[in-house]
Amino acid sequence: MMKLDGIAAFVATVEAGSISEAARRLGWSKSVVSERLAELERTLGTRLVQRTTRKLSLTQDGGNLLPRARRILAEVDEAAAEIVERRGSLAGPLRISAPVSFGVLHLGRVIYAFLAEHPELELSLELDDRFVDPAADGFDAVIRHGPVEDSRLVAKRLAVTRRTLVASPSYLERAGTPKSIEDLQRHSGILYSNRDTDWRFASADGWRVVKPRTCMRVNNGIIMRDAALAGHGITLLPTFLTYSEIASGSLRHIDIDMEAEGAELYVCYPLARTPSAKVLALVDSLRTAFGNPPYWDSAC
Repeated sequence: MMKLDGIAAFVATVEAGSISEAARRLGWSKSVVSERLAELERTLGTRLVQRTTRKLSLTQDGGNLLPRARRILAEVDEAAAEIVERRGSLAGPLRISAPVSFGVLHLGRVIYAFLAEHPELELSLELDDRFVDPAADGFDAVIRHGPVEDSRLVAKRLAVTRRTLVASPSYLERAGTPKSIEDLQRHSGILYSNRDTDWRFASADGWRVVKPRTCMRVNNGIIMRDAALAGHGITLLPTFLTYSEIASGSLRHIDIDMEAEGAELYVCYPLARTPSAKVLALVDSLRTAFGNPPYWDSAC
């Protein structure tokens, strides 16, 4: 029969990339991690990890076991947390992923207050701009900005966000202020590299897509904002990235008499998994903190 500490040693070794790092994360000695991993392999009658002097790599059997092993550990953690929750408190691990720019600018203060309210939680927050799969990547929930088209996920809306064209006063004085779609296409654009048709505007005839002259492509909103502040061109960003700069005058809204395509912030978790009280409590805290309309739009 497989033992939990063997499964824990296997998962930690794979995720850490070495037995010594797995031992540090688990708080065990290297010899104990090696023994537990070897014992698991003996129990299953197969090699799970290939060990060399330079690196560790998964065997085919190890690769097949890994997602199930992660789920087993998550279920055990969740079961233990539920017992604590029935006593009226939230406890145990909570692993969340969120976009980098939004996380840096807006998640910290909410999460600090959430942890102060629930001191028995063990929160892991990973900031990543790629579309993270919560089930495959071992997250309890992920925060996404934009459409959620995966039918395997439940998406709970946190806030509706607006996107607006912005540029620095120095750029607009040098290049002129566009008044129309046609004007906009002649300007330098700072574009988000994770979207092919990022500049979309609602018109009476449907969506209009604008492809400005590209001066920069990057997959991070804060760098896009800072490039605009430096006077390199016009960019289209959610107001949660620009509301402070608009208020101070260091960036200006550009009005072309069309509304840019907006987006929504969601918390997503796997459809096949019942959401824990921890995830639901976090959703409530985020909604309350952001407000309706969100505070970054109220400030604009």
